[in-house]
Amino acid sequence: MRPQSTYRGRFAPSPSGYLHFGSLITALASFLDAKKNNGTWLVRLEDIDPPREKKGASAHILKTLAAFGLHWDENILYQSKQTDYYQHIIEQLFKEQYCYYCQCTRAQIKAIGGIYQGHCRHLNLDKNHSAIRVINQIQIDQYSDLIQGKIQCDKALAREDFIIRRKDGLFAYQLAVVADDIYQNISHVIRGCDLLEPTTRQLSFYQLLSDKAFRHVLWSAQDESHVSKHLQAPVFGHIPLAITEQGYKLSKQNKAPAIDIQKPQPALFAALQFLGQQPPIDLKHLNVDEIIQWAIAHWQLESVPKKQEIQLT
Repeated sequence: MRPQSTYRGRFAPSPSGYLHFGSLITALASFLDAKKNNGTWLVRLEDIDPPREKKGASAHILKTLAAFGLHWDENILYQSKQTDYYQHIIEQLFKEQYCYYCQCTRAQIKAIGGIYQGHCRHLNLDKNHSAIRVINQIQIDQYSDLIQGKIQCDKALAREDFIIRRKDGLFAYQLAVVADDIYQNISHVIRGCDLLEPTTRQLSFYQLLSDKAFRHVLWSAQDESHVSKHLQAPVFGHIPLAITEQGYKLSKQNKAPAIDIQKPQPALFAALQFLGQQPPIDLKHLNVDEIIQWAIAHWQLESVPKKQEIQLT
């Protein structure tokens, strides 16, 4: 665990749509935990998948956060501006023989059980129409979560060599999220339970990038005021997912409605209830800043329900 004084949290939405109630829960929990611990809270826009982006979503996300009193402490980081940094990491991975080109399709992998078996690892394929996979030699399959306790993930999935750049040339989530958590020296990540299993891959990738062979790539990209010479993975805490009566997770893919930025108080109050914070009923009649100040003062991470899903009523 890192000292409280070095707490650096973040909220990292993708601009594939506007923020919905599930997004608000995640943003609020991340923000409150940072502020309660006298930490810094950052916002990062994961805009590295242009085909999935909704026009104007990035600006609307930032406008929504501000309307709900969730003010970030440093400049916004746009992942679309990080491509040279990601590419340098991949080049170093190839230099150290930690990755390779792969031409296996999703259909082929699904046909063999859904877990990639390393088919292309020793084929020495060229880069034409190929994805890039990292050799997952660390293979972490369990970790301690701040909210959910001990997490044990599927061992076969934990052993899988995962994609860090897609066949279409776009950088994959697993590469970008770890690279940017290092870049911003993130110490704590509070997010949804849909990312419980991917966390094992990210912890494995952290371990790989802690090799001294990558230090010059990572440190040269960082803001020197935040650089840590001892690479350490963040501490993770996963909050329950908000699901509908039909069992669907609130998400942009499922067309969850955007939250109302004109009347943020009801949604803020409901989010605090969802997170187990027991806000007093008269809180919903206060202004946004007053609600946020109450929430920071009374925030208790241990009160967040230890469930992976909660149905909305």
